[in-house]
Amino acid sequence: MADAPVDPLPTPFAPGQTPRERAEAGAERARLTFRRLSGLDRSGPPPPETLADQPWHVWTIPNAIGFVRLGLLPVFVRSAWSGDGLGRRPALLFAVIAWSDYADGIAARLTGQYSRFGRLLDPLVDRLLVLAGVAVTWRFRLLPRGALGVLVAREAFMMGLVRFGLKRGLDVEVNWFGRAGVWPIMSAPYFAMRGARRIAHFCLFTGLPLGLLATWRYIRETRAQLRDRPST
Repeated sequence: MADAPVDPLPTPFAPGQTPRERAEAGAERARLTFRRLSGLDRSGPPPPETLADQPWHVWTIPNAIGFVRLGLLPVFVRSAWSGDGLGRRPALLFAVIAWSDYADGIAARLTGQYSRFGRLLDPLVDRLLVLAGVAVTWRFRLLPRGALGVLVAREAFMMGLVRFGLKRGLDVEVNWFGRAGVWPIMSAPYFAMRGARRIAHFCLFTGLPLGLLATWRYIRETRAQLRDRPST
């Protein structure tokens, strides 16, 4: 199969630029490249390889990282379950699984190995990690159970919504509320397992409203795509 055409890189310097202007232009290009690589700049459409009508392409480097993250989940739960839910080891495992979410994104951008499967695997692992953290903090009463119950209901609903969208070939983008809420929500179990209850409560009650707002936006986007779909 022939390689897809690659857009040529823009000319770094325009004719007539002074050395200072060239240096500033080069610095700007480097900054933008770093922002893209690190995921800080998410402007533009999603990679075409991740859309609903594309092949799954399971065996890629980013997906391998995702499988490692998935395999570490039961290790984390067992480590936390064997004690009282508090301690450095379970918290460290939780943090490694959470922060390695950046690793698969960077790997995809470095290698260009985007895939439909990866686009689905990454948020699935994130949601399973949140549910694993909820299970531990619920059992050992490290966080308010009422808020944890709302969080579980939200994650379960989102899994159902994703499945609904998959069956209908929908492409719903991650919205700003979802991106802003994921790290406070993931940080809450970590700080709870480290014994920092005030910080854990702050993270939970900051991330949970953002997660609920994100869910509302996902529902609106899903309904809009279904409404705008041409009838057959």
